Amino acid sequence: MFERAETTLCLVISVDGKITTGSTDNLDSDLDWKRIAGVKEGFAQYYEVEQSLGPNYLNSGRVLEKVGFNNKKEIPEKEQLKFVVVDRKPHLNENGINYLCNWLEKLFIVTNNPRHPAFELKDEHDNIETIYYETEVGFTDLLVRLRKQHKIEKITIESGGTLNAIFFRNGLVDHVKIVVAPLIVGGKDTSSMVDGFSLTDQSQLHLLKALKLKECKKLKNSYLLLEYDVINNTVVE
Repeated sequence: MFERAETTLCLVISVDGKITTGSTDNLDSDLDWKRIAGVKEGFAQYYEVEQSLGPNYLNSGRVLEKVGFNNKKEIPEKEQLKFVVVDRKPHLNENGINYLCNWLEKLFIVTNNPRHPAFELKDEHDNIETIYYETEVGFTDLLVRLRKQHKIEKITIESGGTLNAIFFRNGLVDHVKIVVAPLIVGGKDTSSMVDGFSLTDQSQLHLLKALKLKECKKLKNSYLLLEYDVINNTVVE
């Protein structure tokens, strides 16, 4: 059925659709929401859902920088996980890449930055692979290459709102699995599950994605689990 890797977007969101706490990178749901009474008690359920989808994950360098991978000093225990990290700026530094290589079975760095530190670290780690694009990252091509060249048939997307928008707008999200936290965040500049540009004309309605509900489950501590299939062949009547 799929010539590319089959994708599931998995995130924890607030009731108002936010995936982080505020508009600056020093605020993060993974750190902040676990400090809020009434929310912290059930947050671990998201990790359980996330881990059930493994072992292949796609994220952004910005998200990994934000949650502190560049500053980790401990030696991690090796896990049979594969991370595909889209990192164009770059956001990951040498320390972050070394940590990920020591932790993961395989690390793929996807970039269009020829000066990304991952290129210099390939001689030190046999489990790092760079996927380089001279101009913009080709996300459809990336998912095809992951399946055909690297045998990654399914992958979980856990990136930020901007990258999520690219995947949705290009019809590259097949399933959505959302853990809804009992929390209202607010803030028009606070990232939501899907950001990107706003529509301005009815001619853009084909970019909307309808969803087919597969499961709606009440979790503990007022959390919800919502699971959808994405209808990517949008029909506008």
